[in-house]
Amino acid sequence: MPGRSVGAATGGDTYIATSGNGGYGVDHYELELRYRPVTNRLDGVATITATSTQVLERFSLDLSRLRVSRLRIDGQRGTRFTQTTHKLTVTPARAIPAGAEFTIVIDYGGAPTTRTSRWGPVGWEELADGVLVAAQPSGAPTWYPCNDVVSDKASYRIRMTIDPAYTVVCNGALIEHRTVAGQGVWTFDQPEPTATYLATVQIGRYATAKRDWDSVPGTIVYPAPIEAGVFSDFGKLPEMMALFQRLFGPYPFAGYTVVVTPDVLEIPLEAQGLAIFGSNHAAGDAGWERLVAHELAHQWFGNSVGVAAWKHIWLNEGFACYAEWLWSEQNGGMSADGLARQFRRDLSGRALDITVGDPGPTLMFDDRVYKRGALTLHALRRTIGDEPFFDLLRSWALTHRFGTVTTDDFRTLAATFSDRPLDRLFEGWLFSTALPRLP
Repeated sequence: MPGRSVGAATGGDTYIATSGNGGYGVDHYELELRYRPVTNRLDGVATITATSTQVLERFSLDLSRLRVSRLRIDGQRGTRFTQTTHKLTVTPARAIPAGAEFTIVIDYGGAPTTRTSRWGPVGWEELADGVLVAAQPSGAPTWYPCNDVVSDKASYRIRMTIDPAYTVVCNGALIEHRTVAGQGVWTFDQPEPTATYLATVQIGRYATAKRDWDSVPGTIVYPAPIEAGVFSDFGKLPEMMALFQRLFGPYPFAGYTVVVTPDVLEIPLEAQGLAIFGSNHAAGDAGWERLVAHELAHQWFGNSVGVAAWKHIWLNEGFACYAEWLWSEQNGGMSADGLARQFRRDLSGRALDITVGDPGPTLMFDDRVYKRGALTLHALRRTIGDEPFFDLLRSWALTHRFGTVTTDDFRTLAATFSDRPLDRLFEGWLFSTALPRLP
């Protein structure tokens, strides 16, 4: 079979070599899901609209452990498929031409669970009474078939049918919630392009409160017994939203949702248009305020402006970490400059064995990527001045809204806001293991 007719069974990102697939890009996912919490049984129909980038006599999708019972392509008869633990390989009855839009309908089901990764378990995770999805970076296939490559963004519509005692939260706007035959039916629409790892389902016995966060529609979903702590610890979201809209530009999505689970979580989780926190992050003492700011900032940097490959992750995490420092400065805490110098001193006492601009898969979630990425931004701010720096951030968020970016894209744009060369700054902070001094 000619090589050009087979889509590669990888997306080409060397950091997650077995994830993603070649030969096509996904435009839209429509997921019809039915879930039974007591037995952890998920049944789904995924309708995937995609566009081929080459002739396809065979191609693959990512799907972990869930079993496919039926698959159709544009109504063709004779389409064949096979499965391994994490891949679904499809052989259409007729080759798909290059540049053609096609639709795959996949019936599947099973008992979803996390998958093992070098960063720990990722994906669909049962709580004591409910579910969370923590898909970064390779957990999306634990609950739906997809092209799990960070650069392949698509729109979503997700409908979940479940016991009516449970609340469901997915990406985008809740466009319908009704009871049918004794079951709750929840439908969400996310028209903005979304990376697979940022698609999510959150399920629990939750209360819901609507909020206005600087004219952005807000929703807090939480266990009723910890309401006081939740409202206390997320009470500054309006001020955070106002600050970030002033510094980064308009909030990019239709609304922002915070989910607080009854379970303890080691770290909060980001998803497109929402963030997920544990009950330990809502103790009522404002102890995790910096993480509330961090996850909100990801809606601009990481969600709306996404990375083209995982090696550019500092563009997500360094920016969100720097947003923490900007919030501290605004809220009467230590200034961004003070925090930058404090963390630079801390980093100088740690191993100098990481290049933040390409840290490698093992270290891509290392705290030094976050802190040194933020220090890169502060060094840039000190070099070009406040007004050009924040003009740059707003331009970055607007120019690449809903797109994907690389470090070179940021360097190129930054150069247009500076009257002096910036190559030495970026090379020193991002591509040298030595730790530069702050300006």
